[in-house]
Amino acid sequence: MMADELAYASIPELGRLLRARRVTSTALTELLLERLERFGPRYNCVVTVTPERALAEAATADRELRAGRMRGPLHGIPYGVKDLLAAKGYPTTWGAEPYRYQTLDDDATVVARLGAAGAVLVAKLAMVELAGGMGYSQANASFTGPGKTPWNVDYWSGGSSSGPGAAVAAGLVPFAIGSETSGSILTPAAYCGVTGLRPTYGLVSRHGAMALSWTMDKLGPMARSAEDCALVLAAIAGRDPQDSSSIGRGFRAPPPEPRRGGRRFRIGVPKGVIDSVQGEVAENFTAALDVLRGIAEIVPDVELPDLPFGVVGGTIIAAEGMSAFDDLLEGNRLKALTAPEDRTGGYGALAISARDYLRALRVRRLMGRAYDELLKPFDAIATPTRTTVASPLDKAFRDAYPDVRGGVSMIGSSNVVGVPAISVPNGFGLAGLPTGLSLVARAFDEVKLVRIARAYQGRTDWHTRRPEVA
Repeated sequence: MMADELAYASIPELGRLLRARRVTSTALTELLLERLERFGPRYNCVVTVTPERALAEAATADRELRAGRMRGPLHGIPYGVKDLLAAKGYPTTWGAEPYRYQTLDDDATVVARLGAAGAVLVAKLAMVELAGGMGYSQANASFTGPGKTPWNVDYWSGGSSSGPGAAVAAGLVPFAIGSETSGSILTPAAYCGVTGLRPTYGLVSRHGAMALSWTMDKLGPMARSAEDCALVLAAIAGRDPQDSSSIGRGFRAPPPEPRRGGRRFRIGVPKGVIDSVQGEVAENFTAALDVLRGIAEIVPDVELPDLPFGVVGGTIIAAEGMSAFDDLLEGNRLKALTAPEDRTGGYGALAISARDYLRALRVRRLMGRAYDELLKPFDAIATPTRTTVASPLDKAFRDAYPDVRGGVSMIGSSNVVGVPAISVPNGFGLAGLPTGLSLVARAFDEVKLVRIARAYQGRTDWHTRRPEVA
């Protein structure tokens, strides 16, 4: 297999090559370390490459594989993590100048679990500063520079997991771990043409991860396909005594579907979902529904709950985020942030009273019940992941596509109530940029999301397309 093909191989393909000894983990790791060093700066997607640790872990994997010891499907496979996850011996910068030289004493639980699965950490990947907690409004909001999608470097790779999205798309890592509070896995997955799986709140431990919103943050995989994401989620899900919000249940990647007679799904589509969205986004979503009809009943015009998800989510994130970064406020260090709007954007949270915050938490419980009633009749609800393609780097988000003010997005509302979602590539639009199909399901129904997305990807090839990287 040629080097470029190896860089874009799926996790199962890499596993077969490693087990057959057609490639070693060391050789694969060296290839990706070289690509990270060569191409990472082009997309502003890498903070720190970890060659010492990576080569040691790869050598261990090779010894174990030669001895016939197989830890699982990730054994010997390199990966990267968003730089809000701690990795012992390396900086954990949170994408922010005030923390550029911060080091933490232990691996985050997710990093430790991937290590136990035999995976090889090759890089800490770029992110929007403080995961967007200060309200950034344009792409240049990290000391590493604006994230660039490998499909067109004049456009954003999405936030706040900008580095993981771009690194996977450019063939720098087979998979990466991102985080999402209100769109930070799904958005870069759509903008970079990769698959992103946001788990149910609490399914994956956040110990060792930067906190933006303790009651909304989630960690999840970004990879080439739904199958790849499922294999990664299986390795990182489960209860962690060091994270009291983690749930005592794991996740198993579903087996292959039967060739014939498999269960048909039921997928809802919200009313007005493509009204006034970008033209190619609408066309690609409609085409994706046509594909899904081969495996599912499509129910149109589903009414979404008319509740103030945006206000509630915004209140919770602002209050919890400002508390999380209290040291920046008290030390007058917000002024060191990259984006000008981030230097003052957090101060508005000081006006949120404890009463307002507690009310938001109470209302969220009602929202959770309403959302569960919405989702209960369906295996998933489908929408375009984003109503437009990626924003150009030289414009504020609000000015990027001023004529697009319609469509339906469930990103904010589904994050407020903590349910899972997946985004898969479903075509291309303006400036050759990718678009995404999003599926949302009830809490802990990740298996259904993977099965639907995997079936869709078995009938399309969008997830196999790759940008020109040079």
